[in-house]
Amino acid sequence: MRRRTFLDLLVTGVAGYAVRPSIAVTAQPAAWHERLPKVELHLHLEGTIPKATLWELITKYGGDAAIKTREDLDRALIYRDFGGFLKMWVWMIGYLREYDDYALIGEAVARDLARQNIWYVEGFFSPPDYRRSTLDPQRVTEALRTGLNRVSSIEIALVADLVRDRGVDHAHNLLERMGEVRKHGVIGIGIGGFEPGFPPELFEATYERARALGFRTTAHAGEAAGAASVWGAVRALRVDRIGHATRAAEDPELVKHLAARRIPLELCPLSNVRTGVIKSVEAHPLRLYFDAGIPVSLNTDDPLFFGNSLAMELESAQRAHRFSRDEIRSLMLSSIEATWLSAERKKRLAADFQRDPSWSEAVVQQQER
Repeated sequence: MRRRTFLDLLVTGVAGYAVRPSIAVTAQPAAWHERLPKVELHLHLEGTIPKATLWELITKYGGDAAIKTREDLDRALIYRDFGGFLKMWVWMIGYLREYDDYALIGEAVARDLARQNIWYVEGFFSPPDYRRSTLDPQRVTEALRTGLNRVSSIEIALVADLVRDRGVDHAHNLLERMGEVRKHGVIGIGIGGFEPGFPPELFEATYERARALGFRTTAHAGEAAGAASVWGAVRALRVDRIGHATRAAEDPELVKHLAARRIPLELCPLSNVRTGVIKSVEAHPLRLYFDAGIPVSLNTDDPLFFGNSLAMELESAQRAHRFSRDEIRSLMLSSIEATWLSAERKKRLAADFQRDPSWSEAVVQQQER
């Protein structure tokens, strides 16, 4: 009997499957997906820390009794649902204790993304809660930018996650602080975290203020809550993009509205499988949204915890949703169009993608012989 790979498990779905990112990932993406130039619009930079860098931080601070080896770290990254994932996130953030730690992870993340042939990123970061942390969120932003700038082969713009769970007052105050550090490449804001209990409507005034400060906007919606959360992001927050929106598919009128308004969706299929939002990659509404004419991009969300890569996301779209190479290229161009770059920069980036040797079908076929 053929041994089932991690990607097989994602495509078919396995009830009660416990995730072991560093152990279970055995499938390798097709070479073309790795060579293809890529853009990513929905990933959390802290959740993108290479495991070797996280281990460096754990070693620096002494870890805990349960984590003495890299194998212990692999086992620590096991969780079974969305709530378990959020607990692991809080645990991981606990090892970012000094400003130099943010510079360290910024450089490590940038190098790892550049290695994957990702050219441009608009990435979330979660400044520490100024009410509970000794770290100033503005200095954290500066330190993170210092690290990112050490890698010249990739451009990473910052999107501040105001973190809905911390409440409206925190979001508003953090927004004002982020408005003072826009020079460090903070171009937008969003709200991540656990949707139930913190619906989009609570943050309507915060988003109005964000636009007044010149920020672009996105919001996690339709991930841990239903279609009503996506409606709230559209109507109350008037976002430029929406993260996840997986459960928007439950409301056909909402799907039509997203298509008619051309509201870009930052889709994260393998993440949604890993956190239990959907049962399998095949159950993800990616194809439904794409065929309906909604602008969509594929993204990794938190590869440290999910064991995925953007190349794997593209491969799974081909395998589970029968995307052709032309459609994969269309997804990349859609991602570029959904960025918050200027119209001229979008045009230049798309042209650079199309000139890349891996873009051409003829070249791809020749390379794979």
